[in-house]
Amino acid sequence: MKPNYKFKKLIKAINWYPPYLFSGIKVIKYSEDFKMFKVRLKLTWYNRNLIGTAFGGSLYSMCDPFFMFILITNLGDDYIVWDKYSHIEFVKPGKGDVFATFLLNSEQIEEVKNTVDSSGKHVFEFPCEVVDKSGNLIASLKKGVYVRRRDFQKTTM
Repeated sequence: MKPNYKFKKLIKAINWYPPYLFSGIKVIKYSEDFKMFKVRLKLTWYNRNLIGTAFGGSLYSMCDPFFMFILITNLGDDYIVWDKYSHIEFVKPGKGDVFATFLLNSEQIEEVKNTVDSSGKHVFEFPCEVVDKSGNLIASLKKGVYVRRRDFQKTTM
């Protein structure tokens, strides 16, 4: 399945999105099929907390939209996709640049599609890790993403 390019310009412009631009967050790599994003939080004076480590809100922000983006661009216009919930556990202070990679493979996306096609809607949970440049775990995150067929309400009434 070809990705939905409706959001292609938005995704390419995300590094200019003010909350990312001014938080030191940058998409440093993504796949052309929009199934993978790698994001960096560069530690600067304006995203440090009172003790000089990465502000927790910035660590969360760098992880916020990417599973939703992957599903929106790959499922197409027949599906509605929304972030539903998240849980973040801060494991270790972020004392330098940190990174997160978001990846859903074709099989996972097909599983989402099949589940939603059979049930009409579902909330999927995806794990993510924020690591420093040495690979040490900084934060662990779980994102809940709601997916519904656009015609679900029409067929259930």
